Amino acid sequence: MRLLVVEDDDDIAAAIVQTLELDGYAVDRAANGVDGLWMAQEGSYGVIVLDILMPRMNGYNVCRKLRDSGSSTPVLMLTAKVGDIDEEDGLDLGADDYLRKPFSPGVLQARIRALLRRSASASTSDVLERGGILLEPRSRRCSVSGAEVALSGRQAQLLEILLRTRETPLSRLQILDAVWGLDFDGDPNVVDVYLGYLRNKVGSQRIENVHGLGYRVRG
Repeated sequence: MRLLVVEDDDDIAAAIVQTLELDGYAVDRAANGVDGLWMAQEGSYGVIVLDILMPRMNGYNVCRKLRDSGSSTPVLMLTAKVGDIDEEDGLDLGADDYLRKPFSPGVLQARIRALLRRSASASTSDVLERGGILLEPRSRRCSVSGAEVALSGRQAQLLEILLRTRETPLSRLQILDAVWGLDFDGDPNVVDVYLGYLRNKVGSQRIENVHGLGYRVRG
């Protein structure tokens, strides 16, 4: 199992890497948010240990960009800051757990093991299916009537939210908030663009426009 540590403080990073290697993991380290984001997107990691206050890009933005790209790798956020609002911000952006500095090696190891157990459980049980479409959200694997379909991260997020709501139609605004986030300030027509992409992948008849209500996957 390979883990990624994104931490700008050399001493803290060395201690974390040593702790995790003693627990049997292979560990890569990035010293800033930009390099950490690139490594997280290019590599395959079981867990990402992510500091918040870093140069070039903070941990909040790294986490948000990872989730926007469709990554479901568990993220454990680290901070020396004090205040519940920081924890809420991190979890809202897609972090899976939160650990305040200073922390003991044993607590870090236990948190990592818990995230890996949850991830393994989700990857085997969290399969969505409706109308001939099958989606595994964590791996983004999708098939339509048994045939594999390749989806981008954003397309997979859009399909996931439609599959999870099942019979309930979602309006464009609800889709925009769920997939792009409340702080999205781009063109809201992006929803229609991605619905078009998704229809081309899974079949236009499978995504239904319920007049006056919104969109759903046809059952």
